[in-house]
Amino acid sequence: MKGNSRESRFGKREKRKKTNIVLNSLIALVIVLIIFVSAKIFFGGNNDQALPADEQTASENKSKQNENNQEDQGNDVEQDKEDENIDNNSEEEEKEAEENEAEEESEEDKEQVVTEGGSAPDVEKTIENPAWKPVGTSQSGEHTAVYDQNSADWQEMLNAITYATGVDQGNMTVWFLGNNGPNSSVGTISTKDQSEKYRVYIDWVDGEGWKPSKVEVLNEIN
Repeated sequence: MKGNSRESRFGKREKRKKTNIVLNSLIALVIVLIIFVSAKIFFGGNNDQALPADEQTASENKSKQNENNQEDQGNDVEQDKEDENIDNNSEEEEKEAEENEAEEESEEDKEQVVTEGGSAPDVEKTIENPAWKPVGTSQSGEHTAVYDQNSADWQEMLNAITYATGVDQGNMTVWFLGNNGPNSSVGTISTKDQSEKYRVYIDWVDGEGWKPSKVEVLNEIN
């Protein structure tokens, strides 16, 4: 009886010991799991938060870049419009100037009077036009005609001759240019190939320069 009682108590102690070991092991496992889960939540949470922040920064940078690109494109479009408007305005102004010039020439042509012959046998026809205007002058004060090729007066007389005949001075041969009375001059010129020949009468207008009064188309140079 006593022997059985000792064995029974010994068995109970062994059972309690095993139970305690199992419980302690379970508690330790739970603690380890809690620590692991907490660590994962803590450190993993920081990583999860860092990634969206980086993505957000990249997104903001991309958005700003897109805005800048759109702004640059907008500026380019505005600049193109301004350039186009400037070009259009320039073309319109040029066209308007050409139209005005054509109208003036047309008015002059309407008033132009052409007669056959003239003051001498070498005159093929005579042209007079009351619409002709003075060509302007850089001179001031009392005027006296100066027939020096290096003078401003000479150049302005040639300007009046070009205006009346249409012969450019680069293609002009001056055969004669001299006095034709008070405040009047006369010049004989031709194109360099002598296909066109003219005698041009010009008058001085105070403050306004030389003004053509008559052009004779010549058939020869005397």
